[in-house]
Amino acid sequence: MNIKIRQEQPSDCKKIEDVVKMAFLNVEQSDKQEHFLVNKIRQSDAFVSDLSLVAIDQETNEIIGHVLLSKITIVASNLTVDSLALAPVAVAPEHHKKGVGSQLINAALKRAKELGFQSVIVLGHKDYYPKFGFKKASLWNIKAPFEVPDEVFMAIELTKDSLTNVQGTVNYSKAFMSES
Repeated sequence: MNIKIRQEQPSDCKKIEDVVKMAFLNVEQSDKQEHFLVNKIRQSDAFVSDLSLVAIDQETNEIIGHVLLSKITIVASNLTVDSLALAPVAVAPEHHKKGVGSQLINAALKRAKELGFQSVIVLGHKDYYPKFGFKKASLWNIKAPFEVPDEVFMAIELTKDSLTNVQGTVNYSKAFMSES
């Protein structure tokens, strides 16, 4: 499959919303609100436009996938460290299992590193994200702000040893809170 990854454009918003909505429609662990989350992040100070990427099918010129990295912090009693959250990643159902999600994630991680970000946190499938280098966040004593199984809350260092002296609780932007 021949796809192109590029930064989202304002004219892409409706199509991204459709792709995200369809991608999570039949996902059991989903609250079916991911498309709203994308819009809330986009309107928040956590949004990094360079890290909202789309996958375009080169044959049809259609958006078939989207990934979003947004600003978060890791907070300990005496230290706050900037990081990114990887959420959500969405691929149109008819394009699942074709490597689109992998290409989006790899492109987003590469771009984040180029922009100087040091780490990324993800709440995701324990068998999927390790192939990108994610490891249990608990290895660095980084915790989620809510109850979640240890094996699905992960982190990756974009710069070697960038999490070595980091520990604490992830503080997501207000966009992630359902009431905002």
